[in-house]
Amino acid sequence: MIGLIVTGHANFGSGLTSSVNLIAGEQEDYRHVDFLPTYSTEDLAREMTKALDDLKDCEGVIIFTDLMGGSPFNVAAQISRGKDNVRIVAGTNLPMLVEIVMSRKFMDDLDGLVDSVIETGKEQVTKYEFKQVVQEESDDGI
Repeated sequence: MIGLIVTGHANFGSGLTSSVNLIAGEQEDYRHVDFLPTYSTEDLAREMTKALDDLKDCEGVIIFTDLMGGSPFNVAAQISRGKDNVRIVAGTNLPMLVEIVMSRKFMDDLDGLVDSVIETGKEQVTKYEFKQVVQEESDDGI
């Protein structure tokens, strides 16, 4: 199975994980790492390395981060350097995580999974517009 790590600023990782668990149940081979205000980047690197080590028996690992270029993303890039079976996805949203926890049980193509969840993430960002339907009057009375 593909392992998952969710990380980001403050309680991004634990918050999204809480939502994923509510929707899809507790996940195996899944870790979250928060970047708390009291953490240095060294603390974050230590916690992310620990999470990556916990998933060392997985066929691959996808690290989901909040912002590209932010500290969690940069640390993920640093600790995964030279690891052929680790991918990093930035701009993570809840639909992406729900998609991945459901599909990783049936699919073990690391790059295929990454491409699929990125597409889901893009599709789920949309603007809702309320359109009022106006019924035209009819001579039939109905």
